[in-house]
Amino acid sequence: MNTRRRRVGGRLAGALVLLLAAGTASAHGGSLAGGGRESITVPTWLFLSTGGAAVGASFLLASFVTDRSFIERIHDWGVPLTVSESRLPALFARTVGLAGYVAVIVVGFVGPPTPQTNLAILLVWVGWWAGLAMTTYLVGNTWRALNPLDTVALALPSLDRTYPGRVGAWPAVVGLLALIWLEVVSPLADDPRLLATAVVGYSALTLAGAVVFGRETWFAEADPVERVFRYYGRVAPIGYDERGLRLRLPGMDLSSPRLVDGRDEVAFVVALLWGTTFDGLVVTPAWRDLTRPLVDAGLPAQLLYPLALAAGFGLFLGAYWLAVRLSRRAAATYLTAETLAQRFAPPLLAIAAGYHLAHYLGYFLVLAPALGVALLSPLSDPGAVPVYEPPGWFGGVGIAAVVVGHLVAIWVAHAVAYDVFPSRLQAVRSQYPFIAVMVFYTMTSLWVISRPEVPLPYL
Repeated sequence: MNTRRRRVGGRLAGALVLLLAAGTASAHGGSLAGGGRESITVPTWLFLSTGGAAVGASFLLASFVTDRSFIERIHDWGVPLTVSESRLPALFARTVGLAGYVAVIVVGFVGPPTPQTNLAILLVWVGWWAGLAMTTYLVGNTWRALNPLDTVALALPSLDRTYPGRVGAWPAVVGLLALIWLEVVSPLADDPRLLATAVVGYSALTLAGAVVFGRETWFAEADPVERVFRYYGRVAPIGYDERGLRLRLPGMDLSSPRLVDGRDEVAFVVALLWGTTFDGLVVTPAWRDLTRPLVDAGLPAQLLYPLALAAGFGLFLGAYWLAVRLSRRAAATYLTAETLAQRFAPPLLAIAAGYHLAHYLGYFLVLAPALGVALLSPLSDPGAVPVYEPPGWFGGVGIAAVVVGHLVAIWVAHAVAYDVFPSRLQAVRSQYPFIAVMVFYTMTSLWVISRPEVPLPYL
């Protein structure tokens, strides 16, 4: 128990420094969205200062909670859930996942060419990346049971080659950044055939890895999609721990020991947050204005985006490690920076989930009726599809999701600080270097999601 609590302190440092990395993703929808973000109607300075003050005040309030047993009771609370011994639920989940996978490929190649009516486009972006991903951190992770590539890999032979330990999660880091780049610069959300081709290519690479290194090893270590859903599932109120399936408070499982283990897994968390930021930033007027001199000077747009993606990832990863070292110095601890970095990282997942929800809840609700129509008639084009128009106040839900994600991260980080450091004063001081950074990045992130959305420039 002590070990679990000790890990949050270091992670808060990462959570604070990487707050900026949690801007909302907005490029996923392509032409499906039919619109974009709009500027807020309240004064920007008031909007940003209120969000920053809320996060800063929550940190100060959390600092008053110094009773270790009370913190442990909150994080350990849970209700055991029974699981049916029947194999039918798992078989049903695998069947559904496999059916969806086949539908994406078949309808992607032979279905309607328009993205608003093509089941492959709607199923991937609306049903999977928006709807299923939201259930992963709001309810629990079902992706491993639904994952069609995992189902296919069950039927394939395995060479069971030894997976290089020094490689770890780095293939997943590179794979995640590559998927983000491909999704941003290519019309995957507009071209069903291109999307189906990309799915086939990704499937070939994934299944080859599962054959060479073994299904369990590949999906546990190297597959970026599996890792994203696994990490999001740790934010959810339903999940497995050493005591079995349990209902717990949302986000409390992020304080579990060794959830992030090694520099490679720390880098993956940072890549997830930076990818969300990059995806949202590139469709803001600020990005267009900032990069126009570079493009006018002759930098190819095709080179601009991968360079910006790589540079931003390096910047945020470096900032994270700087925050960890400052936290170590402030706490005057003999624990290594690497130990603290691993313990600090998981609270960032609550931030990532909050930003994902901020963008995709409205997106899912708007296009869910279109997905329903496409499911009923996958190979024909209905011409027009229904959409849902959220009420005017709905924008506040996204802002609330962002703030709540940060508040959960603050609490988890505070709890882990008391698990990591034996002294109360150490636990509090370890977070001092990041209070100002937390407020600044909160305001910056809220600024990103409050900006109007413009077409992706130069491409």
